[in-house]
Amino acid sequence: MRAFGTGRFGFVLQLKRAFALIALTGLSACSTVVPATPAPARPAAQAARPAPRPMPPRPVQPRPTQPLPVVQRPVPTEAPAALQGAIRSLGASFDGSVGIAVRDIHAGWVVDYNGRQPMPQQSVSKLWVAMTLLEGVDQGRISLSEMVRITRDDLTLFHQPISQLVGQDGYQESVSSLLARAMTQSDNTANDSLLRRAGGPAAVRSFLTSHGITDIRFGPGERLLQSGTAGLTWKQEYSRGNAFYTARANLPMSVRQDALARYLADPPDGATAIGMVNALAKLKRGELLSSRSTDYLITTMRASRTGPNRLRGGVSAGWLFGHKTGTGQQLGGTSTGYNDVGLLTAPDGRTYAVAVMIGSTRRSIPERMSLMQAVTRAVISSHWARPATAD
Repeated sequence: MRAFGTGRFGFVLQLKRAFALIALTGLSACSTVVPATPAPARPAAQAARPAPRPMPPRPVQPRPTQPLPVVQRPVPTEAPAALQGAIRSLGASFDGSVGIAVRDIHAGWVVDYNGRQPMPQQSVSKLWVAMTLLEGVDQGRISLSEMVRITRDDLTLFHQPISQLVGQDGYQESVSSLLARAMTQSDNTANDSLLRRAGGPAAVRSFLTSHGITDIRFGPGERLLQSGTAGLTWKQEYSRGNAFYTARANLPMSVRQDALARYLADPPDGATAIGMVNALAKLKRGELLSSRSTDYLITTMRASRTGPNRLRGGVSAGWLFGHKTGTGQQLGGTSTGYNDVGLLTAPDGRTYAVAVMIGSTRRSIPERMSLMQAVTRAVISSHWARPATAD
């Protein structure tokens, strides 16, 4: 018997091993790492590039406002006692003038604390401008794609990011983009531009009256409202730089105190928390706008980036929340018009209108936020406390 590796069979085996060795050697050569050529060094100094101009917000696309039902729960015909107790306890323990209201949009019951006391709305009133404008869209008088021209004479005060885009020749933006700015960024100049396009304060008041929305006032517009609250008479020069703050600071303290006291006693933009949740219920039920405009507005409200730690800070995973915030002026240690109102939708589709309106308080911002988050959590806890039925 021949030894393994001798004879013709052994020769063939050795030949195969030789070819394999050659192949491996070739692969090793191919996989050798070649040092990369270093990139040329950058010049020590480069020309400064201009800062990018802010882009207009992307218009919000309508989408269904109701999630698919997950768990069916019985609809209580009366407000849950535990929720009533929680809301009243939260309101009574807060140091300040506050109104709280919660409405089950499906069942109709309302829980409130001081819910019939008018409170300053501040930027919450942008809701009514949006609704009046969208009614014009429904009626064919206004188009979301039409362009609106804004000049420096149209600028307002406080929060107005769009002012960076308004040059000597003005600036144009579509109605839909302005609506996104007003509702998601609370841009005052964008909102006042929409207010003019919608027909002014009289048109908004007519909208509220014609739709049976009660206990809600609409003021004269941002410039007149804020200047009057501060004790000033509006001048367009106040819209530039720190001119408004300087003029306000130069007023005698007694003038500022008297003006703020008059505003809080009878706010021209006042609204009650109950009036607020009733109006939001009308919106959600489709009683104010067409189905398309209703979805468009609620979707836009859900995209809001203001007040993430107010009511939204207490929202649980799986819940949907669309809202509008409002924040007023401060004098000394007193803050006014610190608000958040919105529509809170459970995973099973049940929706609650929620409003927390702080007319005035000396409590810190974290304390105000904590109150609002506690209200949201109380509503969610009450919702899940109901016994579930079969899916």
